[in-house]
Amino acid sequence: MAGIFKAYDIRGIYGDTLTPEIATRIGRAFVDFLGARRVVIGRDMRTHSPAMFEALAKGVTMQGADVIDVGLCSTPMCYYANGSLGADGSIMITASHNPGEWNGVKICRENAIPISGPTGIETIEALANAQDFKPAASVPGRVTTHDIIPAYTAHIRAQAAFKKPLRIAVDYANAMGIVEARALTGLYEESSLFGELDGSFPNHEANPLDHETLEPLQHLIREHGPFDFGIAFDGDADRVGFVDERGDIVPMDLITALIAQTMLKTTKGRIFYDLRSSKAVREAIVEAGGEALMSRVGHAFIKRQMRDADALFAGELSGHYYFRENYFAESSALAVIFVANLVSSVDQPLSALIAPLRRYAPSGEINSRVEDVAQVFTALRAAYPDAQFSELDGLSVEYPDWWFNVRASNTEPLVRLNLEAPTPAEMASRRDEVLAIIRR
Repeated sequence: MAGIFKAYDIRGIYGDTLTPEIATRIGRAFVDFLGARRVVIGRDMRTHSPAMFEALAKGVTMQGADVIDVGLCSTPMCYYANGSLGADGSIMITASHNPGEWNGVKICRENAIPISGPTGIETIEALANAQDFKPAASVPGRVTTHDIIPAYTAHIRAQAAFKKPLRIAVDYANAMGIVEARALTGLYEESSLFGELDGSFPNHEANPLDHETLEPLQHLIREHGPFDFGIAFDGDADRVGFVDERGDIVPMDLITALIAQTMLKTTKGRIFYDLRSSKAVREAIVEAGGEALMSRVGHAFIKRQMRDADALFAGELSGHYYFRENYFAESSALAVIFVANLVSSVDQPLSALIAPLRRYAPSGEINSRVEDVAQVFTALRAAYPDAQFSELDGLSVEYPDWWFNVRASNTEPLVRLNLEAPTPAEMASRRDEVLAIIRR
């Protein structure tokens, strides 16, 4: 089972590093770790997800816990089922945007609280590897089915407040956005791409963070408009990307700012943004009367910080949008609702609403292969002795007019640089300066 237990989930190539026998072990270990009695299990559209369900359900019921089978669903729907049904935990069978030969699970305890490496995945790995389980229950648990879509749909649509009809272009990428968007059916006129579930991803990777995957959506908007905006879901629909009415990609951190501004019109409170986000995000939250709080990268960290602060909302540069209403977990459908609420309530297009937030020039995330991360951090501190430093996640170096963050990869000998400056020319100069230090 080497290599399948990650920082935030369990993921491997089905039939090779991840088999039904391993899935059954994971199910048994999950129940023993949590002491669970009722476990929600949902699954994506991959061809082997039904077999994964059978294997996991076997392990869960062997240990005496009941399975609530919510069937084919998005990851946000699985989170909602966990919380709303009062389960002791949940297992979402998915490998997100990974290619079709992959599969995996995202696991949570009660109320959709995520289980990460240090909060349980490492323990589950040890139990599964050693097969150190409690004896199988004399009376196995039961499997019952539950359709979560009607309740999730009502939950999402309660936030809709469209002031005028909208036309939206959608790229489903043959993935679970097709199911997630059932909560949005009929709220707007839609033209869509790749709307048939197909776990082989025949058209393109379901990853809106990769700008190449957005090209079909951009073409649809530019050639068959007008549209108010476009959306693209990732593989399990816990992320969503946006394209404006001109077909231009909207940076995901600026969507965080836009949703925050919309939300703060009616409810004041705390909002988190991840530390890679533009400085404009923090400024926009404060300008709208909210309390802007910086978070680490990674959904487990963000959700914990949100719960501790009872935050309204959080957004991540990768297109994860978290809502208190969804048990502090992602809901791409809710993100679409809030953007649509705003666009429908003003006479400006999305491009004009985003324009005031394009205040700075970002580098985007740049990877560099390094052998000694600590040495890189020491060299950066020495190079910028008069900066403000933070070690919330990696090393952040901030000046009044520019900043950068360098983080180590969890899985590879890489560091990831994000940098922002007032102008493209200064950004390029600062970027090259910092990269020269990292790569020397």
